[in-house]
Amino acid sequence: MKICVLDGEVLTDQKALHDRLAEDLGFPDWYGRNLDALYDCLTDLAGAEVVIRRPEAMEHTFGKYAARFMKVLERAAEENPGFQVKREGSL
Repeated sequence: MKICVLDGEVLTDQKALHDRLAEDLGFPDWYGRNLDALYDCLTDLAGAEVVIRRPEAMEHTFGKYAARFMKVLERAAEENPGFQVKREGSL
């Protein structure tokens, strides 16, 4: 299983967020590093998990983008039984 751990206190910008996801989950080179492309890639994965640590820090850093990002993760997990998302903390 591929696992990507995203720590809200470590991520500094959206590029770092998408780069970490792409690297840890093995996204294709064409990954557009935006929420639409993220959803497309997550719904195609098998055996993958994203763990969000300190999501409240993500909200501070990313503002409204953090909530939209979490919605994309949740929707992808509903659509794809091979993908899971876990939160450690609250957003």
